[in-house]
Amino acid sequence: MTEMRHVQIGNIKVGNDLPLAIIAGPCQMESMVHAMDMAGRLVEMTQKLGIGLVYKTSFDKANRTSIATERGMGLDAAIPVFERIRSEFGIPVLTDVHVAEHCAALGDAVDVLQIPAFLCRQTDLLVAAAKTGKVINVKKGQFLAPWDMKNVANKIIESGNNKVLLTDRGTSFGYNTLVSDLRGLPIMAEQTGCPIVFDATHSVQQPGGQGATSGGQREFVPVLARAAVSVGVSMVFMETHQDPDNAPSDGPNMVPIDEMEALLSTLQKFDNLAKNL
Repeated sequence: MTEMRHVQIGNIKVGNDLPLAIIAGPCQMESMVHAMDMAGRLVEMTQKLGIGLVYKTSFDKANRTSIATERGMGLDAAIPVFERIRSEFGIPVLTDVHVAEHCAALGDAVDVLQIPAFLCRQTDLLVAAAKTGKVINVKKGQFLAPWDMKNVANKIIESGNNKVLLTDRGTSFGYNTLVSDLRGLPIMAEQTGCPIVFDATHSVQQPGGQGATSGGQREFVPVLARAAVSVGVSMVFMETHQDPDNAPSDGPNMVPIDEMEALLSTLQKFDNLAKNL
């Protein structure tokens, strides 16, 4: 069994045997005002519960189903937002990168660079992300087996950066459907030693399920999140919004922010039991 590693993200230390932390925020960055409001509400509830928070939002949704759908604010407009969230709330920030050039540009603005699932085997992107020295969160491709992620993690580690998180976001099952195989969580942990993250909101996504956009079944987010935490993970990834039904992207699988505190409190109890904390 590979030795389990801990990874420091800002003021949070994460590991599969450490207390649960979360990655949370809206799918898409909509504005400075919206981002600050969402971050503030998440900070308030996680501080109350004593749960570590990494704030997540995307400046560019480059893999939207249709060319007609909104993609986000763009890199130049997003950087000041990331910087303000970090400075005002003192929390680490995560965002996706889609091309190698994004990595260096974001190196001073965020704490975690996230590799989207569709791009998890793109060597040039992984190496460029590794060279920033930032924490790298790689989402397992919907088309990969859990043991395939050892090679993905090694591309980053062998490029000089061992601050790697691996995220499971479901596996393709027929058309427009994902399933979560919870066996994959301990398999990835044992084979790579990396802290493992479970993406509870994208795991209930129905890719392309609404024709020009993706659908989702947000009612199953708490079910899968509880199951994953019971297996033992370092973090849970959950996108959230004050009005998911009118969000610009991924609304059907986002958790209403008014429901987040109760869900996090439940997950914390499951985590304490799973890890004997």
